[in-house]
Amino acid sequence: MMNIIAWIILGLIAGAIAKAIYPGSQGGGMLSTMILGIVGAFIGGTLFTLIRTGTLQFTTATLSIPGLIVAIIGAVIAIYLWGLFQRSSRA
Repeated sequence: MMNIIAWIILGLIAGAIAKAIYPGSQGGGMLSTMILGIVGAFIGGTLFTLIRTGTLQFTTATLSIPGLIVAIIGAVIAIYLWGLFQRSSRA
């Protein structure tokens, strides 16, 4: 139960910071920001583990300062990928 609460908190913080950093308007409310941050935590955690160990493991960032930074980077990547997906679906 505590992991879920930590993911929600990390998701809200990382998603909000990533939306503030990323140029343009992403829209969405608190739920989409939280989901974006949680997805970002998985993307960032997985990439960090891949770079650090050389193995692909689906992991999430932890609720810590380094984990928050990794989650923010992952959330920015998620915003970028979502923008690409939306543009290609409109064409």
